[in-house]
Amino acid sequence: MTDREGAMFGAIRQSPNLRGELVDKFAAQIEAGDLAPGQRLPTEQEIVNATGVSRTVVREALASLRARGLITTRQGLGAFVAQEPPPKTFSIVPTDVESIDEILAVLELRIGVEGEAAALAATRRTAKDLALMARQLDAIDRAIAETGLAATEDAAFHRAISLASHNAYFSRLFDTFGTAMIPRQWTQFDRLEPDERERHFERTRREHRAIHDAIAARDAKAAQRAMRLHLTRSYKRFEQLRDGAGHLK
Repeated sequence: MTDREGAMFGAIRQSPNLRGELVDKFAAQIEAGDLAPGQRLPTEQEIVNATGVSRTVVREALASLRARGLITTRQGLGAFVAQEPPPKTFSIVPTDVESIDEILAVLELRIGVEGEAAALAATRRTAKDLALMARQLDAIDRAIAETGLAATEDAAFHRAISLASHNAYFSRLFDTFGTAMIPRQWTQFDRLEPDERERHFERTRREHRAIHDAIAARDAKAAQRAMRLHLTRSYKRFEQLRDGAGHLK
C-alpha cells in the first residue's frame, strides 16, 4: 500500500459502529475524488493494518459499499471504485441498519421528519387522506389479530401521514427508509409473553389513534407532539434492548 493510501485509511477510533465509520470514510473519499473511478482499493489485509479494525468489519463495510453501488468487485482482482458512481442521492439500505445503535440513528431522523410531516398533515389533510389513515389503522388491527405482527401495516400508516402533508419530498424521504425502518430481527415481539405483547400493541394503538385524531382535528401542534411521543417511545424501547434490558416495554 502506498504512503498516500495509508494516509487515506487512518486508524478508526473504537466505537459501537466501526463498520459504519469505515463505510463513511470510504464513501467520503470516493465522493471527494480521493479515490478515483476504477481505482483499485487496498486489500482487506491492508485496510485492516491501516485502520486497526477486524477483517470481518472490513468485509461488512465493503459489502455495504457494493450495495450502494460505490464499488465493484472482480474475481481474483479485488475491489474497485465504480466507474460510474450512482448519483448523490440519500438512501438507507438494509446493510446500513445492522445494530441497535443504527436503528436509533434512523429513529432520530424519523422523529424530526415525521413530526413535521404530521404537523403539515394536520393543516393540509383532506377527507380522502383521513380515510386512508383509518384504513391503515384497521389493517394494523387485522394483522395483529391474524399474525401477531404488523410491521408492513404500521409503515403504511406512517406513509399515509407523509402523503397527507401534500409535500412530495416527505413521502419520497419516507420511502428511503424501506425495510430498514425497523428491521424485524430487532423487534423481539416473538419473545414477549402474550399479555406483555398485548399491552405493547394496545399502547401502540393508542399512540396511533392520538396521531390520527390530532390530524383529524387540524391541530398541528398536537399532531407533531403525538408523533414525536410515539417515535420517542420506540426509541426508548430500543435503548432498553441495547442496554441489556432484554425486552420491550
